[in-house]
Amino acid sequence: MKKLFSLALVFVLLLVSFGATLAQDMYGEAPMLAALVEAGELPPVEERLPAEPLVISPYDSIGDYGGEWRSAMVGGLDHIWMIRLMAYENLIRFTPDWSGLMPGVAKSFSSNSEATEFIFELREGLRWSDGAPFTADDITFWYDDVLTNEDLTPTIATWLISGGEPLSVEKVDDFTVKFTFSTPNGLFLQNLASILGCGPTSYPRHYLEPFHVNYAENIDELVAEAGAGDWVELFQSKGGVEPCFWTNTSFWQTTEIPTMHAWRLTSTYGGGTGRVVAERNPYYYKTDPEGNQLPYIDRMIFDQLEDKETLLLQVLNGDIDMMARHFNSAANRPIVYDNREAGGYYAYGVVGEDANMTALAINLTHLDPVKREIFQNKDFRIGLSHAINRQEIVDIVYLGRGEPRQIAPQADSPFYDEEFALQYTEYNVDLANEHLDKAGYSERDDEGFRLGPDGNRISIVIEAGDLFGRGWPDVLELIQGYWGAVGIHMEPRIIDRSLLVSRKVNSEHDATIWGASGGLDVYLTPIWYFPSDPVESAYAPLWTKWYFDPETGEEPPEAAKKQMELFDQIKATGDLELQAELMAELLAIAKEEFYVMGINSNPGGYGIAKNYFRNVPATSTGSWKFPWPAPINTTLFYIEEGAQG
Repeated sequence: MKKLFSLALVFVLLLVSFGATLAQDMYGEAPMLAALVEAGELPPVEERLPAEPLVISPYDSIGDYGGEWRSAMVGGLDHIWMIRLMAYENLIRFTPDWSGLMPGVAKSFSSNSEATEFIFELREGLRWSDGAPFTADDITFWYDDVLTNEDLTPTIATWLISGGEPLSVEKVDDFTVKFTFSTPNGLFLQNLASILGCGPTSYPRHYLEPFHVNYAENIDELVAEAGAGDWVELFQSKGGVEPCFWTNTSFWQTTEIPTMHAWRLTSTYGGGTGRVVAERNPYYYKTDPEGNQLPYIDRMIFDQLEDKETLLLQVLNGDIDMMARHFNSAANRPIVYDNREAGGYYAYGVVGEDANMTALAINLTHLDPVKREIFQNKDFRIGLSHAINRQEIVDIVYLGRGEPRQIAPQADSPFYDEEFALQYTEYNVDLANEHLDKAGYSERDDEGFRLGPDGNRISIVIEAGDLFGRGWPDVLELIQGYWGAVGIHMEPRIIDRSLLVSRKVNSEHDATIWGASGGLDVYLTPIWYFPSDPVESAYAPLWTKWYFDPETGEEPPEAAKKQMELFDQIKATGDLELQAELMAELLAIAKEEFYVMGINSNPGGYGIAKNYFRNVPATSTGSWKFPWPAPINTTLFYIEEGAQG
């Protein structure tokens, strides 16, 4: 796995290509599309594909056309599952084994040696799902009218900024664009290939211009007709939001916007119950090695469910075709595996790149000054860490799978530090009490709970979502007992994901539990090592706000500011050795500061697929930045002909 860091960080890429160009006159297509061609409702497949389709090879075999892929979403903001299945159509992408970069919508890409200029050559003949041409004009529309429009984009993502200035985008010709930075941006290509990079390929100019204030002469009339508050709300309601922008569901709430995705919505996501349907895009730009236009599967069906228990029943009943989300907890593993024959499905592995399965983030920038004082005391955090019986959590909640550890790079990472991974993980009540006393909280009330500097009982509410099958409610119940034994009152609180996100962003929480990324992908996901993400860096959201805009948030202490400077230096160089040196220094500070504690390593997840569902690797790596399963090519998954009832 270490090759990820030696290859994925290379940014001097000269005219990289992937697959082979098909030299043939005829292409294969799905029967449902052939029928439309025969009826005169659709152009022939040769006219729908670009001159040079992206050719991708299946994991196992050339597939059959047809069928419906049944899966589900649970709770709020779970459109993320749709993002993971079909919203990964960037200019470039990661290779399926996450060892490097490859073209996507772009036919080729190159960079100068300083990592300041990046050129992307598009495929001639690319089309949106409505058949309109996709050209450089669509990318400049994204840049000129969305990214740099302050009403639509109040804050430009940091990966698109270098030297304090955002990138510039220039149309070289109809099929070539150049991205330029004022100073080196050594992580640009990796970010563009990640889930973050969907913007340049997500805004069809021909469709969205009529709803944009720069182009629509009757914009006020359109706003009034739509019942929108202003033109921005109108634009976004028409799908003018990046589909991979997981905190805004607008793209998934319309069926009208053309897309480059392999499937397009025919019914919308409502965030509640009901069913969402997506149907194949007849103009999708990829084929298999035999010239068959992808995807193989006709439709995606997503049931919107209210609870995980219903999903588990669907899995056991054989009603889910392929999925690895929400039902696949350690506690459910025995019943899911034992039921394989009865349910007509098989299991596969999903290796997490997590820095930790269960990250416990105590809010160091709490709005309550008393709690802030307590939480910022490192001895207090160390004491809480020693009070947790991690091995018991692993044994009870995760059935012995995984190991006690802190949030730190995995053993396969070149940045692995065993001391960092294991510090303060020893379960030792005496040592926990010693550190809590040393922190200054030795006085207790009549029930044995420690008192804070204000004379009141120290009480911590830990909030979590019952998500991803990670067993967090059970973890919280055990931690409540461990901390109670050393005099810290803890209240577990399970809340909806959307509310949890809102509370974290606004620093309204005491503490949260979530999964920590960055076990392997340290450069693209450093958010658990220094405050750099307004949601995931839940241990210091106000410091994070300051990092992005010193006029907001709260100025962090020198250690965190030093890390921010180091990461800015990492982004500003194309020297791989220097990047590694700077990252090592950043991680050493994280180790010393101990901002956030981990509980256990990710033992590896699992998913299921029906016996007739093919081309799913036996094991693959999952991450948000590498948004499994999209990078392993969901368009190549297929259902054996005639097997689906």
